[in-house]
Amino acid sequence: MATASFLTRARALLRVRNQLARECLAELLAVFVLILITLSGSAQMVTSSGTKGNILTAYLAGALAVMVAIYTAGGVSGAHLNPAFSLAMCLLEQFPWWKFPIFVAVQTSGAFVSAGAVYALYYDAIQHYSNGTLAASGPRETASIFATYPADYLSLSNGFLDQVVGTALLMVGILAILDTRNKGIPKGLEPVAVALLVFSIEVSMGSNCGCPMNPARDFGPRLFTFVAGWGVEVFRWVEGRGGGG
Repeated sequence: MATASFLTRARALLRVRNQLARECLAELLAVFVLILITLSGSAQMVTSSGTKGNILTAYLAGALAVMVAIYTAGGVSGAHLNPAFSLAMCLLEQFPWWKFPIFVAVQTSGAFVSAGAVYALYYDAIQHYSNGTLAASGPRETASIFATYPADYLSLSNGFLDQVVGTALLMVGILAILDTRNKGIPKGLEPVAVALLVFSIEVSMGSNCGCPMNPARDFGPRLFTFVAGWGVEVFRWVEGRGGGG
């Protein structure tokens, strides 16, 4: 009885009553979960040299991560997870513009912190695979665990088009799934449909740039690699450099 009373008082003290704070915390947690699973799938593939994962398992991890993240925060913040989606909601007048920079900052911060967690989780594996050298290019590069890089053949203009088309398709698909005037999806299964949408885009449009489709997902971890020792090369576009997805 005393324990139950203590837990009740603790919950009352820790409860966040401000709606914006609740939304930000939910978005932060959801993005953390999203990036933790997504990058871990890439880390497992890269550091095992493909023996414990491949590009298909990495894509599947990313798609399922979206599903888990939406279930995590959908009821509180709407689980935007992505500055592109937040922007689309603003343009459609379904989300206030004043919240947009706040959500972008929270999403990017969540991705940055999550990249640090993946680095800690796979620290020994990364050090072993890379022989202790953190590189963004070359046969033992590990930067592609955290961010996406262009294929050898890709030009800047084609890379830009690739991301515009992929992200636009993602936005159209999500809006179609959420539109109550369309053929309905059973209530509660919307995150599953979005995960399948993400997976379909990844397996059909992932070869050029790795299909990030999410500025926070790419910039947050990329910023982490810069801070953690990979160097400024993580921000440079070099045709023919290579790099993973």
